Amino acid sequence: MRAAALAAAALAAAALLAAAGCSSEDGFPGEGPRQGSSAKSPGAAASSGAPGASPAPATGSVKVVRTLTTKLGTPWGVAALPGGDLLIGSRDTGKIVRVAAKDGAQTEVGEVPGVVKGGEGGLLGLAVSPDFATDRLVYAYFTTDSDNRIARLRYDEGKPAGQRLGAPDTVLRGIPKGTIHNGGRIAFGPDRMLYAGTGEAGQRGPAQDPKPLGGKILRMTPDGRPAYGNPDGDSVVYSSGHRNVQGLAWDAGERLWASEFGQDTWDELNLIRPGGNYGWPVAEGRAGRSGYTDPVEQWKTADASPSGLAYAKGSLWMAGLRGERLWRIPLDGTRPVAAPQAFLQGEYGRLRTVLATDDGGLWVTTSNTDGRGKPGAEDDRVLRLEVS
Repeated sequence: MRAAALAAAALAAAALLAAAGCSSEDGFPGEGPRQGSSAKSPGAAASSGAPGASPAPATGSVKVVRTLTTKLGTPWGVAALPGGDLLIGSRDTGKIVRVAAKDGAQTEVGEVPGVVKGGEGGLLGLAVSPDFATDRLVYAYFTTDSDNRIARLRYDEGKPAGQRLGAPDTVLRGIPKGTIHNGGRIAFGPDRMLYAGTGEAGQRGPAQDPKPLGGKILRMTPDGRPAYGNPDGDSVVYSSGHRNVQGLAWDAGERLWASEFGQDTWDELNLIRPGGNYGWPVAEGRAGRSGYTDPVEQWKTADASPSGLAYAKGSLWMAGLRGERLWRIPLDGTRPVAAPQAFLQGEYGRLRTVLATDDGGLWVTTSNTDGRGKPGAEDDRVLRLEVS
């Protein structure tokens, strides 16, 4: 009886850990497929990275099948609603519009209160709650007069256009702000936890200091508390040593990847592990230094300056701002199959956000009205891509 009771207790404990979002490999989330997990990244079903899946082809293709919408002002964050419509935030105005996936029609949803624009700050990342169908919550990462913070707002479609956002409920505050390097990307992971990429706000100290929230990747519950399984149970910090993270994506094996701005030499694509230190400001690019994790891929800053990141058809797709191109990084598990391949080079100007669709395609936004691009009459726009 005692042995049976102990066995039952062990099974119950294992089930509790799995439900809390732990990896089947080493007890941490984000390290690979989790037992009992049913959440999948968009486009993951036919992609590599899952157990038994084939590697992605060494070369791929990109076809722009249509321009969904045009004349957006400083678009930054993008989130997909159930059914496929997009929410797109304007960095400089703090407003969010809904863009119909069918015909690109724009409807103003509302304005996030307290947004203070300046330099690279303003309304940045957007995310939709995993339970949006019932809780109707939209999450926003934005700059205020004192910090960067994350808040959630209830979206009520029954109200008039422009008045559909409720009052912000702040879930995390105190992320350092600056005229540059505000980070800003937020996303819910396969474990249903909220992740945020932050910047070091132009200061060299925060990235290596465990206390400030700048220069980090953060992982938290939907209400902003440290998530179970974090390296420090009392902290939302998940990884450190980052300069300016603006891209987060999970592959079919539920591993977390991040794109990051370098300084003068190397931009980075990193495979994120809990507690990892990615080197900044001690190391930039592949340094081979003990105690720091080297990037999986790196680019000269003129060729990338990366922002958004998405996973589709077995590859990571990374948007380039200064590089004005879309990079494809084909994967075999945690390793690239071949050298990164560039698409759309110089065709649409600066590229900001990449979002995977349910059928394995991509949405891509341009970023030519952000003060550093050369906007045309139709900028900024959202492009629909077929990829392989």
